[in-house]
Amino acid sequence: MPVDVLELFEVHLPVADLERAVAFYRDRLRLPVAHLVPERQAAFLWIPSPGKGMLGLWGSGFGPQHVTLHVAFRASVADVVNAPAALERDGITPLGFDTLPTTEAVVLAWMPAVAIYFRDPDGHLLEYLAMLPQRPRPDLSILPWSEWQSMHG
Repeated sequence: MPVDVLELFEVHLPVADLERAVAFYRDRLRLPVAHLVPERQAAFLWIPSPGKGMLGLWGSGFGPQHVTLHVAFRASVADVVNAPAALERDGITPLGFDTLPTTEAVVLAWMPAVAIYFRDPDGHLLEYLAMLPQRPRPDLSILPWSEWQSMHG
């Protein structure tokens, strides 16, 4: 019998500068450090608290090859909607689904979910996402939060 996957627990990212990456995730995203392994160029942070989920960061150095990945963090609807201003206050550029700067969260109507994107110091595309209670609307594609609100207010 297969195992039912409940949620994503752990994700690992390569980073060019481990100390810089730890500072970003610890200080900007406020993730608590779980464990540091300097001799292996590794750090582990809890998401959002011990035992709930984990982010692994692995120092890969400043080589010519650069890989970026995407990670989505579940958050509340209110926090996602308010995230653009909070990210700006922390010196982080909020991005829309098209990865262009924005001041407003977007709705992925096919799910539906509200989301905002941003990048970490290594260029990894990060996302805050919250599922919405309305029925999926794949016909609407992706639209600004304010437009979704005017339809479902």
